[in-house]
Amino acid sequence: MIETAAAPKLRTLERLIEGQLTIEGGGFTVRRPFPTRAIDHVDPFLLLDEAGPIERKPGQESGLSDHPHRGFETLTYILEGDMESHDSTGFKDIFQAGDVEWTTAGRGIVHGGGPPPDSKFPHMHGFQIWVNLPKSKKWIEPKSQRITSAQIPTIENSERGYTVKVLGGNAEGAVGPVKTTWPVLYLHYILQPGGRVTLDVPKDINAMLYVFHGSVMIGNDERVKEGELGILSDGDRVEFSNASDSQTELLVLGGKPIGEPVARYGPFVMNEREEVFQAFDDYNAGKFV
Repeated sequence: MIETAAAPKLRTLERLIEGQLTIEGGGFTVRRPFPTRAIDHVDPFLLLDEAGPIERKPGQESGLSDHPHRGFETLTYILEGDMESHDSTGFKDIFQAGDVEWTTAGRGIVHGGGPPPDSKFPHMHGFQIWVNLPKSKKWIEPKSQRITSAQIPTIENSERGYTVKVLGGNAEGAVGPVKTTWPVLYLHYILQPGGRVTLDVPKDINAMLYVFHGSVMIGNDERVKEGELGILSDGDRVEFSNASDSQTELLVLGGKPIGEPVARYGPFVMNEREEVFQAFDDYNAGKFV
C-alpha cells in the first residue's frame, strides 16, 4: 500500500486584536496590539509597537531617553526616516529606512536613541518587537547589531502580485539575516491589488499577522484591517490575499512558544517576581553594562 502525504492544514483566524494608541518616550504615538487589556503577550513575543508615521517638528523630542532592559531581545525595523541608537556596550549607529536593529538585553543593557541631530527626514515610521528569552538564556551577554536594508533578501513574485522581505527565519526560499537567540519568523509583505500569498509555516510555532496599510483576507472569509493583529490557529500553511483596492502591507510573525512563566514590569522580563525586583536593584546599583 502506497502512503500519501497528508494535505497541508490551513491556519485560520483564531483571534482579532485591534491596536491601541498609546504615548511613549518623548511624546510620540505608537499603535500597540499587545500588551494591552485584551492580550498580554503571544509567546514568545512580548510586545508589538508600530511607531508612526510620526511628524518630526523642530525642537520637539521624538525619541527615547536612556533606559534599561533585561531578559529579552528587541527588534527595531525602520520603514521611513532615520534613527540614532546607542547603548551601554559602546554600540552606536545611525539606522535608515529598511534597516533593522537587533538588541540582546540578556543580563542587562541601557539603551537610548532618537532622531539624529542633522536628520533631514520630516517623518518617522517603524516597528519595535520584543522577543522573550528562555530562563537558560536570560543572563547571556548583551549586544546590539545593525542589519542594513541591503542585507535583507527581497523576493518579488510578480505572478502572484506580491513582494516579501525576509528579515528573520526561513521563507520563500530565503533565509533572513536577523539571527535572534530564540528563533523567530519575521516577514514584511507588500501586496498589490489582487495579490495572493500561500506561505508554508512550521506546525510548532505561534503565527500572526499585523496589517499596517490596507487589509487582507485570510482564506476566503476572514478579514484583517489596518491596525489589526490576526492571531492564527494551528496548522502548517496560511493563505491570505489583498482585500483592498490599493497596495497592502503587513508583517507576518512566528515563533516557537517558550512555555515558561512570564514576570514583567516595564523594561524587565523574567520568570519570577523576585527576579524583577532584583533587576531594579541591580540597575540602581549600576550593575548593568
